[in-house]
Amino acid sequence: MADDPMWCLVMFDLPVETKKQRREATHFRNDLLDWGFCMVQFSVYVKYWPTGGQDHATLRAIKTHLPEGGQVRVLALTDRQWATGLRFENAKPRKEAGNPEQLMIF
Repeated sequence: MADDPMWCLVMFDLPVETKKQRREATHFRNDLLDWGFCMVQFSVYVKYWPTGGQDHATLRAIKTHLPEGGQVRVLALTDRQWATGLRFENAKPRKEAGNPEQLMIF
């Protein structure tokens, strides 16, 4: 079960009232991209874990880099749960992209 592919879904609300808060929010979003997440919506990011389990280092980084006053929720979804999700764009169903290719390093 721990080897089953999983998806890490990160949803957050960050304060953006001041210039400093907007800068910190942008930095947090860029950190998520640097850690291998892809943006699903403006405050929703996802990362594929091909070997399942939890990436404790990434979860720790999210916790420590969260801007002051920010709220974050992290969900782990099975590959099957992610695949059965629905996506609509302009009121029309849109097929979700498949699992990302895993790179092989020799």
